[in-house]
Amino acid sequence: MLNWIVVGIGDITTRRVLPAIQAEPRSCLYGLVTRDPAKAAPYSAKVWTTLDQALSDPAAQAVYVGTPVFLHAPQTLQSLRAGRHVLCEKPMAMNEAEARAMVRAAEQNRTQLGVAYYRRAYPKVQRAKRLLAEGAIGPPVLAELTCHAWFDGKEYDGSDRQRYWLVDPAKSGGGPLFDIASHRIDVLNFFFGQPLRVSAQLSNAVHRYAVEDNATVVIEYSGGVRGIVDVRWNSRIQRDECRIRGTDGEMELTPLNGPDLIYPGGREHLPVHANVHFPLIENFVDALLGKAPLLASGADAFSTDWITERARQANADAGG
Repeated sequence: MLNWIVVGIGDITTRRVLPAIQAEPRSCLYGLVTRDPAKAAPYSAKVWTTLDQALSDPAAQAVYVGTPVFLHAPQTLQSLRAGRHVLCEKPMAMNEAEARAMVRAAEQNRTQLGVAYYRRAYPKVQRAKRLLAEGAIGPPVLAELTCHAWFDGKEYDGSDRQRYWLVDPAKSGGGPLFDIASHRIDVLNFFFGQPLRVSAQLSNAVHRYAVEDNATVVIEYSGGVRGIVDVRWNSRIQRDECRIRGTDGEMELTPLNGPDLIYPGGREHLPVHANVHFPLIENFVDALLGKAPLLASGADAFSTDWITERARQANADAGG
């Protein structure tokens, strides 16, 4: 039985992470770290107010870091150096240097580091990767992913109440580039491997908060594949598009979070798990038991931070 500590009791952890750990038969929700112990009342677990206290318990084996982005690197590094395995929320870190330090710490301490890019576990994303390898659309040349929504950065009642920190660059690292582009960039990396070059434009077209309200990133991969990711918090029309074009056909995954996959000569309906974090938790336990590689290791996820760092720099160099 793997004893988990979960750091942070927020929207994602309460809706997905905690239920996933509780449902995974080889996992035990051993403890929670929160500044507000009242939030932990519904759970039968130990409660600490600091990560130091939690890591002093020798029975704790794995840590889920579910805090805002600016805490990911320090809490992950602390946990890895204490000999604990870590599954960290995305994006991995505030910048490339932090992400690199996290990967290095896992290697030095012989611990596992995973990052919560759960779309890699989507059945249709797994199937699409196999179809691409089989040449279903010929050599791929262009992949386009968009995610558009409306977010004005205000503090809302209800489920969005805690999301105001997303427009504070000191806590989030950036706007939609960090929050929603990171998932789509990771999908591109999963499909096409190591990125080679990056260009980007970021701006505030509608909202005037301290982070960008839109970002367009162009990524070059080996073999001539170009990926384009366009994300926006300034559209009242929601979009979640994903399509891949090859020399001999096209593959449609729109909406990315939906079940349908269309390709030349085929259409498949491949629903995701009711809790998208469950396959992530399951895979992490499998990896610790030597039954499977991590779906998204720290080394894998580092490529996304490498891209976002260069996207911001490219935008700055262009005068953005």
